[in-house]
Amino acid sequence: MFQANHTRVSEFLLLGLSEQLEHQQLLFVLFLGMYLVTMVGNLLIILVISLDSYLHTPMYVFLANLSLADISSISTSVPKMLVNIQTKSQSISFGECVTQMYFSIVFVVIDNFLLGVMAYDRFVAICYPLNYITVMRPRLCTLLMATSWLFSNLVALTHTLLLVQLTFCDANTIPHFFCDLAPLLHLSCSDTVLNQLVMFILGSSVIAVPFGLILFSYICIVSTVLKISSAEGKWKTFSTCGSHLSVVTLFYGTIVGVYFLPSSAQSVNTDKIGAVLFIVVTPMVNPFIYSLRNKDIKGALKKIISKKMSFL
Repeated sequence: MFQANHTRVSEFLLLGLSEQLEHQQLLFVLFLGMYLVTMVGNLLIILVISLDSYLHTPMYVFLANLSLADISSISTSVPKMLVNIQTKSQSISFGECVTQMYFSIVFVVIDNFLLGVMAYDRFVAICYPLNYITVMRPRLCTLLMATSWLFSNLVALTHTLLLVQLTFCDANTIPHFFCDLAPLLHLSCSDTVLNQLVMFILGSSVIAVPFGLILFSYICIVSTVLKISSAEGKWKTFSTCGSHLSVVTLFYGTIVGVYFLPSSAQSVNTDKIGAVLFIVVTPMVNPFIYSLRNKDIKGALKKIISKKMSFL
């Protein structure tokens, strides 16, 4: 308990995805499988990029950071849910809940910024190919990544510091499978107007700034591609953006469904489904999108496998 903040609730109850006992083992197997696939897929992406010097370019360094963020994002919620199912317990301590909320915000925000940075990288590569090496120098790439991680933690820290000032009285049941900011604010018996205002301002900014950069980048990219005379040249140039566009569509589609649709238009179950798509499914499919659509990743993976096979 946080006595300094007059918190009366020492733990919360996470109701999970279903309260029906007959569904618990099915959910455990399903989410354990998705968690393992996500871990293996994203770790493989990081490993391939680390081992192949040909992939030590800004685009793939950003991709490795995105995979790291995806691993971390799913690890903030799914392992706790799996433990609760197996132990038949729904409890999570106040401190653990706040920590889970903090890191879930961090990795949501870092995904936003990284997708924006990756769009900028594609913009420079396609619109200014002769200046690419000069513009996307290692120092700038490091600065972009460090800034993204720093701002992500600052946003999460702001929400967390405001949250722990609130008083939580008798209500401690969260109709979700992880501690998200909005359900926690609904449980507080304090005035949450400031929290809601900050959540709206920061949330809108975190979405709008990277999305604006993505939109600007792709408007310029499309304009450049249209100037290419041959249809084959247009397709070859724009195809380098295919994986990133797929991830952007999936990411922003799910995040809008979870956080920006009016709550009156959603049921609790719809919120849970949207959160599953965003927290679990998106990190799981990202490695497949990049590995299946990216010749460099597939080529590097084949080289690593062939080398391993030659030693056997």
